[in-house]
Amino acid sequence: MTDTPAAPPAPAQRPATPILDRVTLPADLHALSDRELRQLADELRAETISAVSLTGGHLGAGLGVVELTVALHAVFNAPRDKIIWDVGHQCYPHKILTGRRDRIRTLRMEGGLSGFTKRTESPYDPFGAGHSSTSISAALGFAVARDLGGDPGDAIAVIGDGAMSAGMAFEALNNAGHMHTRLIVILNDNEMSIAPPTGALSSYLTRLYTQGPFQELKSAAKGAVSLLPPPMRAGARRAKEMLKGLTVGGTLFEELGFSYIGPVDGHDLDQLLALLRTVRSRADGPVLIHAVTRKGKGYAPAENAADRGHARSKFDVITGEQAKAKSNAPSYTSVFARSLIRQAENDDKIVAITAAMPDGTGLNLFAERFPQRCFDVGIAEQHAVTFSAGLAAGGMKPFCALYSTFLQRGYDQVVHDVAIQRLPVRFAIDRAGLVGADGATHAGAFDIGFLSSLPGFVVMAAADEAELVHMVATAAALDDRPSAFRFPRGEGTGVDMPERGTPLEIGRGRIIAEGARVAILSFGTRLAEVMRAREALAARGVAPTVADARFAKPLDRDLILQLVREHEALITIEEGAVGGFGSHVAQLLADEGVFDRGLRFRSMVLPDSFIDHASPAAMYRVAAMDAPQIEAKVLELLDVAVVRRA
Repeated sequence: MTDTPAAPPAPAQRPATPILDRVTLPADLHALSDRELRQLADELRAETISAVSLTGGHLGAGLGVVELTVALHAVFNAPRDKIIWDVGHQCYPHKILTGRRDRIRTLRMEGGLSGFTKRTESPYDPFGAGHSSTSISAALGFAVARDLGGDPGDAIAVIGDGAMSAGMAFEALNNAGHMHTRLIVILNDNEMSIAPPTGALSSYLTRLYTQGPFQELKSAAKGAVSLLPPPMRAGARRAKEMLKGLTVGGTLFEELGFSYIGPVDGHDLDQLLALLRTVRSRADGPVLIHAVTRKGKGYAPAENAADRGHARSKFDVITGEQAKAKSNAPSYTSVFARSLIRQAENDDKIVAITAAMPDGTGLNLFAERFPQRCFDVGIAEQHAVTFSAGLAAGGMKPFCALYSTFLQRGYDQVVHDVAIQRLPVRFAIDRAGLVGADGATHAGAFDIGFLSSLPGFVVMAAADEAELVHMVATAAALDDRPSAFRFPRGEGTGVDMPERGTPLEIGRGRIIAEGARVAILSFGTRLAEVMRAREALAARGVAPTVADARFAKPLDRDLILQLVREHEALITIEEGAVGGFGSHVAQLLADEGVFDRGLRFRSMVLPDSFIDHASPAAMYRVAAMDAPQIEAKVLELLDVAVVRRA
C-alpha cells in the first residue's frame, strides 16, 4: 500500500475588505445590499466606539442610532435631502458616513471636528445644533422653502424623546400639522435624554411601546399579516384604523395632524429600511415615525452605565474605564451642590430646580439628600424659570440651576416672570465663560450682560471655589429680589475652603493686592490669571493693584471710584461678552465725569466672535484673556500713559 501524497495547503484567504472602507460618502450606501448594510451598521458601531475612546465625547446617543443612521443614508439622498439631528449628540456615526471618517479622531479637539452638526463643516450638516428641540422647526423651514422653489429634497428631523419635552418641539408639530407639508419626523425614543426623561409625555411614550400590540405592529411592518387578529383581515382601511387603535389608542401626534407610524424597533435594520422606503415613496404630508432605541446599544459599558454612556472622557475600549483628571481641587459644580445642601439642612424652604441636567448641575447630590425638594422639569428652561417664580411667590426659596447657555432659552421668563415681579429666584449659573470641547454653542458668554441690564437683579461671579460657597449663602439670604451667581466648568483653584458660607455684603468688592499706577478689577475666575500676570509684571518693576469686584450689579461704586482716584489707569476683566461688567463700569465712570480727568481705561472681554471648540486654556488664548495677554495689556496702557504725560 502506497502513501497518498498530501494535498497542497489551501491558499490563505485574504480577509474581506470591511464594508465601511468602501464607503466614502452616503451615495455609496445605495449600491449595498440589505445584508451588507447590516454588516456596515456593525462596523460603524465599532468605529464610533474606537474613535470616542481616543477623543472623549458623547458616546451613548450615537450608538443608539447606528441602524437609523445607516437606514436614513441608504434610503435618502443627502445632502439633497436634509437630515437634521436634534441637539447633535448622536451625530458621530453620521459624520463617519459623510466624508469625515478620516478626521473622526479629531472630535472636539482644537482644529478638529465639532461634537455637533455644523453648517460650515460639511454640506451634509444642513442645520447646526447644540441645543435641543430645534430640529422640527428647522426641517419645516426646509420643507416650506422646497415647496416655494428653494432647495429640493425631503426634510427629515430626528428628535429624541427628551427633546420632545420642550415646548418648541410641539409648536413646530402643531404648525407642521396645520400646513399639511410633506415632512418626516423620527422620534428617537430611548427612554433617556441626558438624565432619565421626566414628565407625562415620557410616560405616554413608554405605554405605547410596552403594550401587547407592539409585537403585532412589528410583525405587520414586516409583512406578516397572518399574525394579526382576524378582524384586521377584512380590508386595508379597516385594518389600518384598528391597528392604530390597538397600538396607540388615538395618538397625540395624529391629533396634531401627523400620520403616525410606530412604535417600531429602531435597531431592526430590515424594518427601518422597509418603512423608510415606503414613507419616502408614498408620504404626501407630515409623518412621524416612532422608533424605540437603546442609548449605548452594542457596547456593554455604556448600556450598563446610569447615563447609558452619554458623555465620556477618553476610555479603554475593553473595560470601558475612563481616564481620570488629575486634580486635588474639587469641581465648581460639586462645591455649589454641597454648599446648597448645607444651606438646605438649616432651611426647609430651600428647593432646587433643574432642566434635565441633574448630574451636570450637581443637583443629583441635592436630590439624594432632599428628594422631595428637588425638581427636574425636563428640557424646558422656560418652564423651569416660571416654575421657580411660582415657588418664590409661594414662599419657598428656589435655586434654579442651569448652564449659562441654557438660561438663554428662558430669558423672556427671567424678565417678565421674575424681574418685573421682583421675585427672589436664585439662579445658579454653571458653565460660565468658555467651556472647551463643546465649543460656541455651549459658551456662557452673555449672561452677565442680559442679567445685569435688569432692574433689581443682584449679579455675582465667584473668583474661586471658596467665594462660590459664600455666594450660595448670599443668595440664600436674599429674600427681597432676584439674584444670580455664576461659576465655570471644571476644577477650582485649590484654595482653602470655609466650613460654611457667610453672606456677603451686597454690592461690595474686595482688594486682593495693593499696588500703584494701574488697577485691575476682575469679575469672576480670571482673577487667578490676573495674579499670574501680576507676578510677571513685578519682575518688570510694575505692581498693579488687584481687586475682585464680586458683583456686576449692584456695582461697588465706592471701590471703583477709589481705584480711579489712586491710579492713573484701570482695567476690567470678565469672562463674558461686551455689554456686561466692564460696560457697566464704563457707564459709571462716564456718569461721574472721570474720563474728563484723563483716566486711562480698558475693558477686557470676550471678542465679538464665536470661538471654536478647543481646550478652555486655548480658547482663552484666542480671546486674549490669559496671563501673558493681561500682562501685555497693562504694559501697553502704561506706555500710553507715560507718552501722554511727557
